[in-house]
Amino acid sequence: MGQIWDDGPSSTGADLSYADPRVARVYAALHGPGPDIDHHRRLAGPVGRDVLDLGCGTGRLGLTLAGDGHRVVGVDPSAAMIAEARRQDRDGTATWVVGDARTLDQVRSFDLVSMTGHAYQALLDDDGQQRALRAIHAHLRPGGRFAFETRNPGAEAWRGWTPELTRREVAVEELGAVVVGHEVDAVVGDLVTYQTSYRFAEGSELVTTTTLRFPSQEVITGALVAAGFETVTVHGTWDGAPVTPTAPELVVVARVPSAEDCGREHIEAGAPDVEGPPVEVPEVEGGALPA
Repeated sequence: MGQIWDDGPSSTGADLSYADPRVARVYAALHGPGPDIDHHRRLAGPVGRDVLDLGCGTGRLGLTLAGDGHRVVGVDPSAAMIAEARRQDRDGTATWVVGDARTLDQVRSFDLVSMTGHAYQALLDDDGQQRALRAIHAHLRPGGRFAFETRNPGAEAWRGWTPELTRREVAVEELGAVVVGHEVDAVVGDLVTYQTSYRFAEGSELVTTTTLRFPSQEVITGALVAAGFETVTVHGTWDGAPVTPTAPELVVVARVPSAEDCGREHIEAGAPDVEGPPVEVPEVEGGALPA
């Protein structure tokens, strides 16, 4: 997970450990292709689109979409994460920017804004959430879409974030074998704080602390509508299954009104087509996260 808004840990969960290049390397090694990447590739479509990968981390999604022929801008407040993305993008297929949604020129607009790795959960309060959503809305063309996921709070995924269940060893280029594990410190309301421990091959150890928010479906859809998004679809899995009380994910796609339907508000929970209609363009990763 990258970061998406850099106002400090009190408001958004920005984690200073992302400044450590070793964490960026470990993150890249731990997170490869998956069903979330397939989902965003379907949304982007087969033709060249302008895509903003917000909270891009080490470029896991952005590199894939750029390889598909899309024009990708990856944005993350962590210089270490962006450096790793640039290192992997040896052919310069995408543009990588240290910053957040406010960093980009408001003139630049996109067909799709994507956020992966549960980065949305780094928005820890309603004010930060709303400011981020309004900035995202401002960067989308009419008919453009914002796609992201958060963990469904009903599934209580944090109960599995114990050292015994999360300990894993990963081989990392230039670092050797690194042992990573997680442990929850506190659960307060919809906020979960946990520690990630790293034990490096040369003997050193690093412990980071991260706080994530687990917003409900109602909180998310309400915030999106308040920010000006028109159509919001929510599913419980990457393959489009409906949301249930214990579905693992809340997979969200929100659409900016097009010129034809501006002003209409429509919320669909568990609609059958998560991809929605093609975008009509009138002239737009703290510590390594638990699985």
